[in-house]
Amino acid sequence: MKAFHAAVYRLVGRIPKGQVATYGQIAALLGYPRAARAVGQAMKQVPAHLPWHRVVNAQGGISLRRNVGSMLTQRLLLEQEGVPVRRGRIRLRQHRWAGPGRTRRTKRFTCDRFRHAGRLGARKRSGLCL
Repeated sequence: MKAFHAAVYRLVGRIPKGQVATYGQIAALLGYPRAARAVGQAMKQVPAHLPWHRVVNAQGGISLRRNVGSMLTQRLLLEQEGVPVRRGRIRLRQHRWAGPGRTRRTKRFTCDRFRHAGRLGARKRSGLCL
């Protein structure tokens, strides 16, 4: 087994349930930002115990394969983990893995910076103030 393939498998094994990573994201995390296709080649021979189904394409879609059954299996496994697949795609904004040791940042609006401008009412009505 190639060292690159082994590194891909180690990283794929760290993707938590309910989250996904793209081929390009895995390549970039390994230090090879233009090697998304090489990650795809490595994933063709992935060991059975790894969560291979958590790797999707750059659009959040399930990549085409010769074996259509594995595409359906990937969709079912993702949905069992709470990752909804709609129109063949996953919302990467909600389910993309940030990487090892990283946490996903969420934007939160605070009402303090809008108080002085007199726009607090509009923000509260829109549900943006927490």
